[in-house]
Amino acid sequence: MTIDPRIAAAVNGANGEAEKAGTRPCLMNRRSFLLTGGIATAVVMVGIPGLAQGQSPAVVATYPRKFITKLSSLAVDEPFDFEYPDEGAYAESILVKLGQEAGGGLGPDKDVVAFNYTCTHQGGPLQGTYQAADKALGPCPLHLTTFDLTRHGIFISGQAYQSLPQVLLELDGDDIYAVGMFGLIYGRFDNLQG
Repeated sequence: MTIDPRIAAAVNGANGEAEKAGTRPCLMNRRSFLLTGGIATAVVMVGIPGLAQGQSPAVVATYPRKFITKLSSLAVDEPFDFEYPDEGAYAESILVKLGQEAGGGLGPDKDVVAFNYTCTHQGGPLQGTYQAADKALGPCPLHLTTFDLTRHGIFISGQAYQSLPQVLLELDGDDIYAVGMFGLIYGRFDNLQG
């Protein structure tokens, strides 16, 4: 096998091939590249005005309305355990009166919230990990993820990258009902009832 003498000259820098390699004109300068990239990004993100937009209806999940407990029976920082949206796997949930206003909170002080008990990272059990001082759930026994119950179950630290699924609550007089889920329950493809 023989090597083409022009390739050998270019590799070895003979016959002025190395000098010629760096003098070819560039097709696009940096400014043109950034401008073109910005325009392309805007078109993709915003769309082209006047072009028909695809419409897809919002998917509404229906859940059974389930009685949980009485508001008057709750004490601050004493968790109440229940299962929702069904009796299936990963349905264990916590209802707690935090004593301070929380995202999605119920009641006169907007401090009653409910969340699924399963860590969103790898399904670790969070039962018994409520921290009254921090109004948090965790750390998860698998990878130490902790969730803030005052801010819609957002993770504080650890390996999870999704918030805890929040149980949507409804107050009817003194009765607390679970009426839906906000977020995907670990281990399920969807939270829809079949």
